[in-house]
Amino acid sequence: MPGVTDARAAELSALLEARVLERIAGEGGWLPFDRYMAMALYEPGLGFYARGAQVFGQLPGAGPGRAGSDFVTAPELSPLFGAALARQVAEAMRCGEVDEIVEFGAGSGALAEQLLDALAALGAPPRRYAIVELPGALRARQQDRLAGFGPRVQWLDAWPGEMRAVVVGNEVLDAMPVKLLRWDGTTWFERGIVAAPHTVGGLAFGDRPTALRPPLAERALPGAVLEVHAQAEAFVATLAARLVRGAAFFIDYGFPEAEYYHPQRHQGTLMAHRAHRSDTDVLAEPGTKDLTAHVNFTAIALAAQEAGAQVDGYTTQAHFLVNCGLLDLLQDRGVREVAAAQKLLTEHEMGELFKVLAFSRGVRWPSDGPLGFARGDRARTL
Repeated sequence: MPGVTDARAAELSALLEARVLERIAGEGGWLPFDRYMAMALYEPGLGFYARGAQVFGQLPGAGPGRAGSDFVTAPELSPLFGAALARQVAEAMRCGEVDEIVEFGAGSGALAEQLLDALAALGAPPRRYAIVELPGALRARQQDRLAGFGPRVQWLDAWPGEMRAVVVGNEVLDAMPVKLLRWDGTTWFERGIVAAPHTVGGLAFGDRPTALRPPLAERALPGAVLEVHAQAEAFVATLAARLVRGAAFFIDYGFPEAEYYHPQRHQGTLMAHRAHRSDTDVLAEPGTKDLTAHVNFTAIALAAQEAGAQVDGYTTQAHFLVNCGLLDLLQDRGVREVAAAQKLLTEHEMGELFKVLAFSRGVRWPSDGPLGFARGDRARTL
């Protein structure tokens, strides 16, 4: 699928901005931020993930008019990410007596490809690999990449009513729309979007008093702008409730609640990403940037637990991958492969910021728990 050039991206952004302004007018002049974020990311044909651009990869555009990627995820960095994760998935399939994998938000399809190859090599191929992906443009790219696996790979248009499977989600939760709350020292406000015809771009923030409160609201400093993750929590609660038997593994960047809402992080974590650069202007050029917020893993774990699942572990990506044998997989690899894989482990790259959370239902784990959390489990910090 061809990329989206700079000129075409600007045209699509202008169309999306016009649609946002129409939505604001239809809502009486104010649109909650989470609904704006949903449009910026997923509006059919116009949102960041729905416009057909090549957003995943290691290289930005090579020059004016050249389409390039916007960010890189772990599977694009090294196929050993999927190979290591496959060992945990194989254990979960065996201990849960399930033979299906469900991946939410499969992105470029790289992780699915790696897992299917590695599981076959381990002698544990799944009967079915199901992908739940909202943007049609991403689904088309995945179908092209995974065509060689035949009918074993399927795309679902709706959630299964019940799941007996191992569920995987890599950088899915951070892309779910968040609500923004602002504290002025006296009153809590919900932040939304309003029309601003006399400003560049035509969009601006507008705040309204609200009864909503973030976790640890008593710690907020005047001027704080914080995210709450109602949509991600509802997603996990639904997943945990429908998981009849199996396990779920979510990999993403984030913190436990005490760190997430620390006073020093009083401006939240919301960011925009484009061409491998980040900025905080989330209203400029909607649809051309990825909008993300770090994950409050405490809230996610509680959502799963309250829906009846068992929280099995929480650790850094580095600990998880080492526990799953990544260092063994690096033996006899070339310098370039080793350097790429090291980015998955090093503290200043992905190793510390990215975390892995696991929960399950009806799985008989070994006495020392799931493989990926054998050492370095931080579940007590949630």
